Amino acid sequence: MRIGSIELPNRLFAAPMAGVTDRPFRVLCKRLGAGYAVSEMVTSRKDLWASLKTSRRADHGGEAAPIAVQIAGTEPLMMAEAAAYNIDRGAQVIDINMGCPAKKVCKVWAGSALMRDEPLALRIVEAVVTACAPRGVPVTLKMRTGWSEHERNAVAIARRAEDLGIAMLTVHGRTREQGYRGQAEYDTVAAVKAAVRVPVVANGDIDTPEKARAVFAATGCDAVMIGRAAQGRPWIFREIAHHLATGEHLAAPRTQEVKAWLLEHLHDHYGLYGWDDAGAGVRSARKHIGWYVHGLPGGALFRARMNTLERCQDQLATVADWFDALADDHERLPQAASLDSDFERQPLEQEAA
Repeated sequence: MRIGSIELPNRLFAAPMAGVTDRPFRVLCKRLGAGYAVSEMVTSRKDLWASLKTSRRADHGGEAAPIAVQIAGTEPLMMAEAAAYNIDRGAQVIDINMGCPAKKVCKVWAGSALMRDEPLALRIVEAVVTACAPRGVPVTLKMRTGWSEHERNAVAIARRAEDLGIAMLTVHGRTREQGYRGQAEYDTVAAVKAAVRVPVVANGDIDTPEKARAVFAATGCDAVMIGRAAQGRPWIFREIAHHLATGEHLAAPRTQEVKAWLLEHLHDHYGLYGWDDAGAGVRSARKHIGWYVHGLPGGALFRARMNTLERCQDQLATVADWFDALADDHERLPQAASLDSDFERQPLEQEAA
């Protein structure tokens, strides 16, 4: 599996998710089996590049190569400048966001709204490729099947994007109109794969090893991209890799292993967002902790308690104690029950920087 001249270790990718796929999350996903991970989307607006949110999103310290950064915007020149800006800060792959369905993004005609204006979308592709090619940086494109059921144009855009120099295409099997509702379909992914020569990645609803195998078979895709299913379960990549290689299921991780991974994740998370009391670090960590424990025995009560804690050290100690108690009864992580009624996973790409 290659993106341009970059060789990847496997065909299992972590999807870009705003508010989720930050450096600590990407590092852990890669360590637990993801061959590739794309950053949260970074705005093409220069006036926001110096903001704390964008600077955190552009932080790649300690992350294993390749470094892939997704950019979002509507102006070809600004997108080209954003690509160069991120390359200067370590990006080795630039990904164009044409898949985000969020209203705040689409209302300014960015994200998946670009699929309704093919000429503009292709001018953006051309401008970004032109900016990146002299520096040897491949450009990829993530899109949806189209704007609506009656406006499916992924195949047409894929063909033109390939002609303009796109090195890889990722297709989420839903329209923008669907958002994250219903089920992803893969016929469009298969049609895109049949229409182009560059690698094609399937995305949407891939949440088990069996589903990954089925999507590979149904689409002929070169890789699969996992998003929401990796939230609180970054070891899903190694589970899928094991199943694809052997046809068997990997044993559930030991509860103490999960505890160690979560504590590692939290330490890195606080290092990026801050250790201050009631600050961004402790607040944004709550969702990650909630994802790790969802559906586990006592998980709902634990989340409620976690939301009252306002110190990073208290979060760490409480997490460690809870997993120690869980390990007393379960050497390996018990299978999670269905999601609690008050629990919802974070959607893919939610907001611009």
